[in-house]
Amino acid sequence: MMLFKLSFKNIKKSFKDYAIYFFTLILGVAIFYVFNAIDSQTVMMDVTKSTRSIIDLMVNMLSGVSVFVSFILGFLIIYASRFLIKRRKKEFGIYLTLGMSKRKISMILFFETIFIGLLSLGVGLFLGVLLSQGMSLLVANMFEADLTKFSFVFSFSACIKTLLYFSIMYILVMLFNTINISKCKLIDLLHGSKKSEKVYMKNPHLSTLVFLISVTLLGYAYYMVTGGISETLEYVDKIFIPIVLGIVSTYGIFWSLSGLLLHLVQKSKTLYYRGLNSFTLRQISSKVNTTVFSMTIICLMLFVTICVLSSALSIKNSMTANLKSLAPIDVEFYKAVDIPEEYIGKNKNYTKEIIKDSKISVRETLEKLDVDIDTYFKDIVEVETYATEDITIEDTLGNYLAVVKKEFPYLKLDTAEEFMKVSDYNKIARLYHLEEYTLENDEYLIIADFASMVSVRNGGLKENTPITLLGKTYYPKFSTCQNGFVHISSNHINTGIFLVPDEALDSSIREESIFLANYKETSKEGKQEIEEAIRDLTSHSYFKNTKLEIETKLSLYENSIGLGAMVTFIGLYLGIIFLISSAAILALKELSESSDNKERFRMLRKIGADEKMIDKALFRQIAIFFLFPLFLAMIHSIFGIMFCNYILETLGNEKLLESIIMTSIFLVGIYGGYFVITYWCSKNIIKGR
Repeated sequence: MMLFKLSFKNIKKSFKDYAIYFFTLILGVAIFYVFNAIDSQTVMMDVTKSTRSIIDLMVNMLSGVSVFVSFILGFLIIYASRFLIKRRKKEFGIYLTLGMSKRKISMILFFETIFIGLLSLGVGLFLGVLLSQGMSLLVANMFEADLTKFSFVFSFSACIKTLLYFSIMYILVMLFNTINISKCKLIDLLHGSKKSEKVYMKNPHLSTLVFLISVTLLGYAYYMVTGGISETLEYVDKIFIPIVLGIVSTYGIFWSLSGLLLHLVQKSKTLYYRGLNSFTLRQISSKVNTTVFSMTIICLMLFVTICVLSSALSIKNSMTANLKSLAPIDVEFYKAVDIPEEYIGKNKNYTKEIIKDSKISVRETLEKLDVDIDTYFKDIVEVETYATEDITIEDTLGNYLAVVKKEFPYLKLDTAEEFMKVSDYNKIARLYHLEEYTLENDEYLIIADFASMVSVRNGGLKENTPITLLGKTYYPKFSTCQNGFVHISSNHINTGIFLVPDEALDSSIREESIFLANYKETSKEGKQEIEEAIRDLTSHSYFKNTKLEIETKLSLYENSIGLGAMVTFIGLYLGIIFLISSAAILALKELSESSDNKERFRMLRKIGADEKMIDKALFRQIAIFFLFPLFLAMIHSIFGIMFCNYILETLGNEKLLESIIMTSIFLVGIYGGYFVITYWCSKNIIKGR
């Protein structure tokens, strides 16, 4: 009972000193609950069947991510507990001096962990339940769900999961504390705060060599994910090479700079002896062994945070914006036509019935599927595309081919080009509200919107590369690709379609039949009925006899919103957890150092340093620890975002700048907030408050 009371008094006494620790635990519990409660929050939402399946998939993925998050939070809790024990070494030494056994000290820590756990779980769950109601509104807004049935929701499953995961974490903390106390010696406990790590003055020549090697390795890693990205992505396992190089070089940079900076500053006597600079630099160097590793981990976590948040928010924003321009009509049907009969037997996907159906248009196929075209559709446009193996991408690049082979070594240059009559495209352009074109009888132009291929094709167009189609030669009307597309989508997928005069094409090279239309019904319910009828076509007996592809604006909308929401939530979940962990580790480490340096700051006062100088020295010390990993993480992120931009190009990158700004706001708010709190708490510690 005495140990129980002592533990409770210790918690009350130290609550203010450990504000960051409690704040981090409460925030971790709240965020864990919020993201695991999404399944309960979405139950009352009135959404379509397909949207419901997307939400279920998102919930399952978030549950998987939660396992990873729990490991991060577990590490953070153990790290924080280590700080608490270190902060109280002298207290534990006094307990041992008074005759208390290590087992009883472990029991005090056991009860304190129980108190801390119950307090953080209680407050965190309460905060999480409140925040989850706001998350319900966010989810509903993303999926455009009907919230007429909205009510206050408490997720029992998320609560149980949170209690289970955090209970396991706290049990591990208890074991860690017990083992840690059992290994402590009385002399270390009583005088631990007076001991500092030995300052290793690293050889400046060795530090310079390590720095140069690290920068070279990092530069090569940057090249692999930007300039040599196509080569890097040739095999999936190659992506681990720049990752490993980045980790090793980051550690090398911090290790070498920790020795170089002190040596360089000492060379400048004016700077070194100005104010308390010598004291500040010595303080940093005294913890060099643990600082280098910690800064490396924190830098990498910040790098992941910036890239994940920026990319996730960019995908969501871009896909939402793309839908308005890239899916301007309600429905599209298309299929391959004139499939050669020799495909039968060579490929099990091609049967006699499918070959036969490829001889007729999309309209005729829809009639065989019992679709009442005149009842359902308006603004109908029917066009065809053409292709021939005689004209491939390689044939259209001219003298620019050598550059493409070097810069895009894995581009399939033997792919047949796609052609369309200019009059057919103009029909689509009128329907899509795009620009229409006219061509002379010896001209062609290319429409495209996929950025990488636009740059490739522009190189060939600037060379005025001629093409020979069915025996006649044509020259480019423009020296650049024109923006445009044919197939509706939520992303920029048009790698290039050649528009040629109508007489340039004939039925011998037909490739695809396309049917575009809007629904006659304008009400949401009416459109939904037509949508259901179109989805039911797959169960029609004739559907297996055709290669008909169906794309609707509503399905694109639902899938895009679902993917955007999924990426956004996972990105936010991981980004916030990583950001909190990075800031909390730095904050706890700085508080630990402030506790260790309490006597040193007291000595500064005795030799005449005023409070303003001491506060400035403390501020600079904490600022260096916070800014160093952030600065290198930001440099990493420039190249990381470029890599993500390349990978996610088809999903959209138009809103990348907005996403980076939003990520910066998150960074300043959370990371900057931890910095301010750390400085405030450290001032209290060194002043003995």
